[in-house]
Amino acid sequence: MSGGVDSAVALLKSLPNAIGVTLRLWLDPDGPDSERACCSPEAVLAARATCHSLGVPHVTLDLREEFRRAVVDPFVRGYEAGETPNPCITCNGGFRFARLLAFAHRAGADTLATGHYARIVGHRGRLLLARGLDSGKDQSYMLARLDPAKLDRISFPLGTQTKAETRAEANHAGLSAAGREESQEACFLAGDDYRSFLERRGLETQEGSIVDEDGQEIGKHGGYWRFTPGQRKGLGVSAQAPLYAIRSDATTNTVVVGRLEALARTTIEAAGDLYVPVHRAQAKLRYRSDVVPTSIHEHDGGFRLELDRPAYGVAPGQAAVLYEDDVVVGAGLIRA
Repeated sequence: MSGGVDSAVALLKSLPNAIGVTLRLWLDPDGPDSERACCSPEAVLAARATCHSLGVPHVTLDLREEFRRAVVDPFVRGYEAGETPNPCITCNGGFRFARLLAFAHRAGADTLATGHYARIVGHRGRLLLARGLDSGKDQSYMLARLDPAKLDRISFPLGTQTKAETRAEANHAGLSAAGREESQEACFLAGDDYRSFLERRGLETQEGSIVDEDGQEIGKHGGYWRFTPGQRKGLGVSAQAPLYAIRSDATTNTVVVGRLEALARTTIEAAGDLYVPVHRAQAKLRYRSDVVPTSIHEHDGGFRLELDRPAYGVAPGQAAVLYEDDVVVGAGLIRA
């Protein structure tokens, strides 16, 4: 439970035999706004109050240091290597559910219910993750690396309703969480910009070259890790046509920029798994990006995508999630 409206209504739907569980996770102590984080001390207190108001016990698992090692440190190392990691994929796809399922087993609970907007469906002979009904809140992309073998012990009670319906349900039940603001993504940033966070975590503000695709220097920057493929703002260079960050080179502290067409990608390598045999699917390459039809070629450790049309702003470290209609049939981290 995060203390917000989604987990509160998920608990409401799980009564009467339920236990509320909140994970206390590491937050940047120098961040400006920890109160809206889903793992802050304030969130723990809000979750506890919700549980007690509904007459069920509440447990807090203090996983701060474990979370820092498993999620935060790889996030920093990813940017240090010139990637664009998505910590929510790492957290939801592995860390969070593994610890919650382990606790559920110790507590003798048959099912772990969470407030995510996603569904679990039978597809091609096994349980798989699927998009939530509310397209604006769907979280299947963030959950896509969740092991399908664990889905028989997981429930998403909000997967077939909208966020508006969730708030209405909370209001009707008199839950104080009904008016609570949305929690932040990348909660450990505690409301800060990721660049400021990375600088505090030791990534150097070292001047380097901004070069065009021919290697000609056209400007300077204050750290290669400040840029991600597709970024246009903050380059600090001017040209006749708009320029975008194409890639960053950690070894030379160089940022390569070019026109939009230089971002076009039709072949993508990902490290991950196919959950069913699949040769054609829809690929989603960033949380807010549209899907692209693709052919899929499985190999040891992952798969290669041959996109039907170019995708732009594809970034190593992000997730490539494969859908058949609304069902997640594979997922991996983009490597090249």
